[in-house]
Amino acid sequence: MGQIRSAPLLITAELPPDILGWADGLRRRHYPPERNRLRAHVTLFHALPPSSEGEIRRLLADLSRGRAPDARISGIMNLGRGTALDVDSPGMVAMHDLMSERLHGLLSAQDSHPLRLHITVQNKVQPAVARALQAELRKTLERRAFRFRGFGLYVWEGGLWGEIAQYPFRG
Repeated sequence: MGQIRSAPLLITAELPPDILGWADGLRRRHYPPERNRLRAHVTLFHALPPSSEGEIRRLLADLSRGRAPDARISGIMNLGRGTALDVDSPGMVAMHDLMSERLHGLLSAQDSHPLRLHITVQNKVQPAVARALQAELRKTLERRAFRFRGFGLYVWEGGLWGEIAQYPFRG
């Protein structure tokens, strides 16, 4: 830990290399290039207070001792002005619920909403462009099963994420 941070913290569910490579390729092809500053990801929490870093680290270390939850790409999500891959993982949703309970009082309004796991591959485009990609992907999308690798802890730094730590599943 060492340094005192002033920017919000994020927690991700880390994708395995094959799913990450495939989803990131879709993102590079369809996300507006001037806005695509991050790799493909599944965000669990968007803006946790930096003062909670120690507590978050202990929580992620504890949860990552368990077995990696099963997941699958289950469909296409319409984001209005974008497109995402819908991710189905009851195990990760249960872990998120537990994290939300343990981090009660620290959650932003955005992080207090019910979780819909997804990987954004396009955002901030015209709705017609988003609908066209959704129609194209629905024709070719394979339902891909996988297991999350672990959790990632990041700090939001000027529009980019700075990695703090990775917590691979060990169970």
